[in-house]
Amino acid sequence: MTAVPKPQYYTAEEYFALTPESNQHTELREGEIVYLAAPTQQHQEIAGGVYADIRAYIRSKGGACRVVIAPFDVRLNEYNVVQPDVLVVCDPEKLDGKRCNGAPDWIVEVLSTNRSDDLIDKLGLYQKAGVREYWIVDPKSEKTLVYFFERSDLPDIYTFDTPIPVGIYDKALSIRVADLLE
Repeated sequence: MTAVPKPQYYTAEEYFALTPESNQHTELREGEIVYLAAPTQQHQEIAGGVYADIRAYIRSKGGACRVVIAPFDVRLNEYNVVQPDVLVVCDPEKLDGKRCNGAPDWIVEVLSTNRSDDLIDKLGLYQKAGVREYWIVDPKSEKTLVYFFERSDLPDIYTFDTPIPVGIYDKALSIRVADLLE
């Protein structure tokens, strides 16, 4: 009989020491290191487009929030370090030049091979950590689930053809995913 190896659990600090400036796309979830697959071209087009639209909006308004695109570490707590596809942070104290320490205000994840990660695992992590708004963009179904946790635990669902109002900006910004794929 062969012994099954015990899983290795790490703290965020141990994780950072093990993965300094790594090119590996990894996250720390509940103390376990998770290896992520490379994203598809469509995934990157959507994530890049969302990033560009948010950045242009913030600049046009002279806003203080910062938008960051993956890979960029977000330390949610002692045992969870994630790399959302796009994140918006409105509290500059959370950014230290290397990572975000605490919950971003808004996170956008584009589904690819890790569907259950974003739909189940990260949904709970982000809500518990205090993320205000969470978008899950699904290229397969051409729909976006929008959680605005300050208002409800249930998502609003938008097709790619429908402009999606951004809750953290009081709906002054809308993004239409179909426009990002043209």
